[in-house]
Amino acid sequence: MLKLIYVNPTTGSDSNSGSQQAPLKTISQALQQAASGTKIQLLEGNYNPTNGELFPLIVPFGVTIIGNETNKGSGIVINGSGKYISRIFGSQNITIVLSNGSRLQGLTVTNPANRGTAVWIESSSPTIKNCTFINSQREGVFVAGDANPVIKNNIFTQNSASGISITKNSQGEVRGNSCFQTGFGIAIGDRATTKIINNQIYENRSGIVVSGDARPFLRENVCERNVQDGLTVVANALPDIGNNRSSGNNIFRDNGQFDIQNASINKLISLDNQVEPLKVNGNIQFFADPEPEPEPEPIPEPIPEPKYIKFTDINGHWAFDFIRELIELGIVAGFPNRTFKPDATITRSQYAALLVKAFNPQSLREPIVFEDVKQNFWAYQVIQQAYQGLLLFGYPNKKFLPNQNIPRIEVLFSLVRGLGLTNQVEIDLNIYYADSSEIPNYAQNEVAIATLNGLIVNYPQTNKLRPNQPATRAEVAVMVYQILVLAGKVWEIDSPFIVKN
Repeated sequence: MLKLIYVNPTTGSDSNSGSQQAPLKTISQALQQAASGTKIQLLEGNYNPTNGELFPLIVPFGVTIIGNETNKGSGIVINGSGKYISRIFGSQNITIVLSNGSRLQGLTVTNPANRGTAVWIESSSPTIKNCTFINSQREGVFVAGDANPVIKNNIFTQNSASGISITKNSQGEVRGNSCFQTGFGIAIGDRATTKIINNQIYENRSGIVVSGDARPFLRENVCERNVQDGLTVVANALPDIGNNRSSGNNIFRDNGQFDIQNASINKLISLDNQVEPLKVNGNIQFFADPEPEPEPEPIPEPIPEPKYIKFTDINGHWAFDFIRELIELGIVAGFPNRTFKPDATITRSQYAALLVKAFNPQSLREPIVFEDVKQNFWAYQVIQQAYQGLLLFGYPNKKFLPNQNIPRIEVLFSLVRGLGLTNQVEIDLNIYYADSSEIPNYAQNEVAIATLNGLIVNYPQTNKLRPNQPATRAEVAVMVYQILVLAGKVWEIDSPFIVKN
């Protein structure tokens, strides 16, 4: 099955192979051929029913549709609507439905139908980057259920109801977007706890509207020149616009009615935001940036498994953000002396423990007796669980080599196999890696799959895979995190050291 499919609505044909020289005509046909890891490259043109598209377009797990990210999808226009039955909201008019791990990058999307939504995300964890959502008759993006998307660096404009609507128990991250002249810029309701960070929200009916029991996290946003309010809070909603551990750093200014209007039943705390006190309404208490809290007493040794520790050796490290998130998830831990040792190597037994902590694999094969892993060995149980879950493999003569440092290639091989990405891939690894000749034959396909799915981290040079060198704790942390991104369990973290396909 093709892993890179080209589509050209002008010169393509759905009877073609989908290669660059013989592109398909429709996204609909490309999606029928797509499996996890497939990248669908759209060429300039209009993708609509007249050209044969069937809506809604349902993007499967792990599939990427990409156009022109540099120009936010200018000239690559998906315009159409079809009936979609939501498990929560019933019949909807939708252009695109995104599944777990799917991605939209560099497209323009419009839904012209009555109450039409451009992109529907329901209980899934996709990524939307560098797109333009314009002229839809309801929202640009609608988020529902237990969704956990990343919506980053997009443009939302001239949509009738709102740029982004976030409902139910949704989480995820909305970062770096521009929402202007688009109904409500961002509407957050029900029990959503989404992170809303560094967005430009202006010239809308209202900027951010928070309702229901929503508890979003607002940081570094600019809400200005909206017709009514910059921030509106109603019902039992309570947005976090700053607390004693994290300043809000939002700017609310020059809005027509109020910069902040709190019509909820709760007191709203504003900490270190830029807002004119005379342009607020409701129960709001303002605080300046507080003095730093004193350092807590040292944690006694041995350290339990806390969700967050201020390690002394990860600040400024290239993998800091990934390590921090895995610490907060309880997947990785440090050492009793408050170090993480990100550049230290990791043994096969330590890696087994990390895999079990991250994925808790179920038994898919019979246990094995490794001659060099006694039952009283500290990692005996996790080695067995990782082995039975197909996440790790032994060596000939029933050896596991538990204290041997694990090479980078074995980490990649185990993660790809463990995720079940076993389809054949045809890409030229020489394009990506200057040292591709060092990749063992048994792992060529796994490296290709990992490359297409954004699982590989190469520091400091992204074109050097170093497959047979021992993996560091930081490298393993990042690769495990990328698997969690692909599985839709965490949001994406930008890094210049992730190999991009």
